Amino acid sequence: MRFLGIDPGTKRIGLASGDELGLASPLPALIQVEPTVRWEALLLEIRRRRIDELVVGYPLNMDDSVGPKAKESEVFAAKLRACTGLLVHLIDERLTSHAAESTLPKHKLREMRASGVIDSRAASIILQDFLDERRPPSLLPPE
Repeated sequence: MRFLGIDPGTKRIGLASGDELGLASPLPALIQVEPTVRWEALLLEIRRRRIDELVVGYPLNMDDSVGPKAKESEVFAAKLRACTGLLVHLIDERLTSHAAESTLPKHKLREMRASGVIDSRAASIILQDFLDERRPPSLLPPE
């Protein structure tokens, strides 16, 4: 099984890959300026990598309610499902961008944000959370 983690945004789409071995790795983000070109690049990446399932970030509010950004992710996921025919999982992504930024030097944040590095790190965290949930308890690392 091949999985693609996706952190959708209005300017960039963060990507990460993973498989049944359970390790998510960031990929270069899609940073095309034109949304339709960025969408086509995403569909091409899905085909090129022969992805089996998609994992999309779902930015719920801190009180677990569905706000405008989460609704955008629902629409994005439905469009992906319709265009690819693949199973699309929505995974809670609260604070993933913050976690992705926390390991970067403060003076590099603007550059890293523009390049999509933070978006793809967030996609990697989203996908890793999904893969960890699927892993049998006997394979989880000890606490």
